[in-house]
Amino acid sequence: MANMMFIVSFVVIIASLQRTHGVEYSVTNRAATTPGGIRFTNVIGDEYSRQTLISATDFIWQIFQQTSETDRKNVPKVSLVIETMDGVAYTTNNEIHVSEGYIGRYSGDVKTEITGILYHEMTHVWQWDGRGPNQTLVPGGLIEGIADFVRLKANYAPSFWVQPRQGDRWDQGYDVTARFLDYCDSVRSGFVAELNKKSRSGYSDQLLCRLNREDGGSALERLQGPIYQL
Repeated sequence: MANMMFIVSFVVIIASLQRTHGVEYSVTNRAATTPGGIRFTNVIGDEYSRQTLISATDFIWQIFQQTSETDRKNVPKVSLVIETMDGVAYTTNNEIHVSEGYIGRYSGDVKTEITGILYHEMTHVWQWDGRGPNQTLVPGGLIEGIADFVRLKANYAPSFWVQPRQGDRWDQGYDVTARFLDYCDSVRSGFVAELNKKSRSGYSDQLLCRLNREDGGSALERLQGPIYQL
């Protein structure tokens, strides 16, 4: 009887947490019989992936300093789909798609790699992209850079990423832009959160400079070298 009461209490607690979180998460392996799909099931699994989506959401809200529902996108459900496809992963309409082929052929710690990818893709679910009243979209390089910045701050950056100040331009995207944003955030705490917040209503090339002016010109004045020129 005591065990039954414990189970009932546990289910109630979990249900309450799900309601508090306000988002439904689902994981579907459409490639369960492929080598990558089998590896996903055996090494990563549905439940770990679902918990990673939840943890990533909480972490992203923290990075973006989104403490209330009004600060965030209204996303009732996030789906993760493992399937046979080209590329590595992409996100559309709050659905994250990951390639079973990439999972199958990855030679390193695939669980850690996919965890990092999920943090990146979950950022695309939650970040503002400029689709506000002005309809001026955030450039793709910056969108991807912010997603990799989140992955970097979550300590899931892979060893093959570029090091700080490597690359050609700050807005090159992905790991290059993530390193740039990490520097900016180290100079002005909350820089990326403010950048994301201001991207809610639209984007302009002057947005970074405006953030600098609002900080009295101190946030970016120490940026040197061609890669960090605004």
